[in-house]
Amino acid sequence: MTRFLDTHKIGSFTEEQIEKLHKSPIDNFGVKHINILYNYEADIMYCLLEGPNKEAVEKHHASLGSKCEWITEVKTTMK
Repeated sequence: MTRFLDTHKIGSFTEEQIEKLHKSPIDNFGVKHINILYNYEADIMYCLLEGPNKEAVEKHHASLGSKCEWITEVKTTMK
């Protein structure tokens, strides 16, 4: 599965919602969270995800009411 890194505003996401997202199974678009990094002071969130393609990642975020500022395919040392 391909990995993607994206960034977007935290917006109204609570820490509880972020934790729930991290633990959630693969969604209807084939996307799953690997890790989520966030900073409330800066209102920024970084998501490391697995998914079939960039469009699936965009649809995943749109279904959560969030729009990514950028998405890039990445390779990681995490297995």
